Amino acid sequence: MQHPISITALASISPLGKTPIDIWNNYLNDSHCFTEKDGVLVATFPKALKADIEDLRQSNSKYRALDNSVLYAIFSARNAIKSAGWKATDNFGINIGSSRGATALFETYHEEFLKNKKAETLSSPTTTLGNIASWVAHDLQTQGPEISHSITCSTALHAMLNGIAWINSGMCDKFLVGGSEAPLTAFTIAQMQALKIYAKSDVSLSAVKTLYPNQALNLNKTENSMILGEGAAMACLESGTTENALAQIIGIGYATEILEHNASLSTNAICFQRSMRMALGDINPEDIDVIVTHTPGTIKGDQAEINAITTIFCNKIPALTTNKWKIGHSLGASGLLNIEMAVMMLQHQEFIAIPYLKAKTPKHIKYVLVNAVGFGGNAVSILLSK
Repeated sequence: MQHPISITALASISPLGKTPIDIWNNYLNDSHCFTEKDGVLVATFPKALKADIEDLRQSNSKYRALDNSVLYAIFSARNAIKSAGWKATDNFGINIGSSRGATALFETYHEEFLKNKKAETLSSPTTTLGNIASWVAHDLQTQGPEISHSITCSTALHAMLNGIAWINSGMCDKFLVGGSEAPLTAFTIAQMQALKIYAKSDVSLSAVKTLYPNQALNLNKTENSMILGEGAAMACLESGTTENALAQIIGIGYATEILEHNASLSTNAICFQRSMRMALGDINPEDIDVIVTHTPGTIKGDQAEINAITTIFCNKIPALTTNKWKIGHSLGASGLLNIEMAVMMLQHQEFIAIPYLKAKTPKHIKYVLVNAVGFGGNAVSILLSK
């Protein structure tokens, strides 16, 4: 990287809540956020947060036709720029992505089309992927560039890469980046089940409260255990080192590998090896304290990432953790939620452990590496420092 980039604010909404203190306290609790919905396990928002989103929907007649993924992005973006102290006149850039985009709205419109052979008036403008960033820009009344994209599960970290590139080019000195996902729909879940990667749903709700259905990072699991969760997260990026920085981005890496299968990584996740090596740059791998892994809870996906980590870090593996055992996989938003988790560990100097795994606890946390990868073998690694 040309120079460090400061993360001056973070804001998210997830099954953990919306405020930093609530999110941190929920991380320290060893209970997960899964519940049953239509016979399957999902991770969804607390009731109070759902009410906040509904209030946002009803606050403006234009917002009533928007998909939840867009509303989640607007809600998080408002909180992020408020925390950073940004104003619309700052003309900051916006890059917000989503793996699935307007999931529920698209499915509803398509179902109506199949029944009536006629599309609803707003079906196109409200389900176009680009409407996430453009609606956030409209809500914040900004004048800077606005970008939306989908690179599956690494979408949010690719947004971060784009923001850094714009800042380093000198075309912007501030960028709002993030991801938003509202994937808890019947068809989206059915797609994951068709891939045979979704957690089995034959677990009673009473058992769910005491077990850990998503066994992310557990290499001894005997079946795939991925569970979807909804969420959105935004980060405010600024050029250089700022006094109010929550953390510094000091390394970035990215890579794409030749696919063995449409939905798989290679056995040793070559893309992760390349992205992590690039992000480390001149830093000794032995200096990395923690890695927040992508590990969605699938047997092959989790093992491939660990194989890549073992290759890069050899005999001194950093402490490993993930949030997917707790809040599920939020697809395009998951990478920024990983960043949030990493920043919290840096700020509080406390490692967030996984209750069903034994892991060494670092005495001091200075460097945290964050990973994300999506269908297509598109890996991103971001190196953060305190």
